[in-house]
Amino acid sequence: MLPTETAPRANVLGIGLSAVNMKEALLRAEHRLRDRQKGYICLTGVHGIMEAQRDPALREIHNRSFLCLPDGMPTVWVGHLQGHSLMGRVYGPDFMWQMCRRSARSGYRIFLYGGNDGVVEMLQQRLEQKIPGIRICGTYTPPFRPLTPAEEDEIIATINSAKPDIIWVGLSTPKQERFMARMIDRLDTCLMAGVGAAFDVHAGLLADAPAWMKCCGLQWLHRLCIEPQRLWRRYLSNNPRFLWNIALQFAGAKSFRLDTVVLDRR
Repeated sequence: MLPTETAPRANVLGIGLSAVNMKEALLRAEHRLRDRQKGYICLTGVHGIMEAQRDPALREIHNRSFLCLPDGMPTVWVGHLQGHSLMGRVYGPDFMWQMCRRSARSGYRIFLYGGNDGVVEMLQQRLEQKIPGIRICGTYTPPFRPLTPAEEDEIIATINSAKPDIIWVGLSTPKQERFMARMIDRLDTCLMAGVGAAFDVHAGLLADAPAWMKCCGLQWLHRLCIEPQRLWRRYLSNNPRFLWNIALQFAGAKSFRLDTVVLDRR
């Protein structure tokens, strides 16, 4: 499939996940940059999908994205069962790393937005050490509370003066998705991509799961072992409900429509 064509989407509980693999996702993002077209990219796993079940506005944000990438093996397996045989996992930290390498070769400018205090500085240092030629034109760590109108205007001015081609957003889901959807038209950039924990992974603060756990769909278990107090409620709630609803979807007992999808609009 050519990057100029709209990517097909798998219906995962009403979220239209782009039925692509890593190679195609990278090609589509690069093509978007070359054409200077605006858009935001969601990288979505079970957590994001279940958050969207509780919030129709968040579901629409996912479905209006330029790409909504399958950042989890369960979502890929659902896509395969729907006939998208070439669909593959697009893991957020890997996607960010590969795009940063390609951006360095092409001279694209990068802005890092998010993280806890000190994280973006560490991330910038490590990226500049490991990817020669990378052009990081700015960083910003927002407060945990919502931005005031004055702060929002300030960050818009800061980012627009830096003129980035790509803004990497390292906030938690659903904060990063809402931020991108709200800001994409106000920022002088082409792409925004919400990659969550990728900031901590590439800053060296969060250990990545072994490859075999990723392939088996057990990365959630690795994260749970590392951060049990923060994540146990999420997984205890989301994982069983995801499996139950997917079973209902495939059995035809419950319908999950993609009626809010506006492909390639943002």
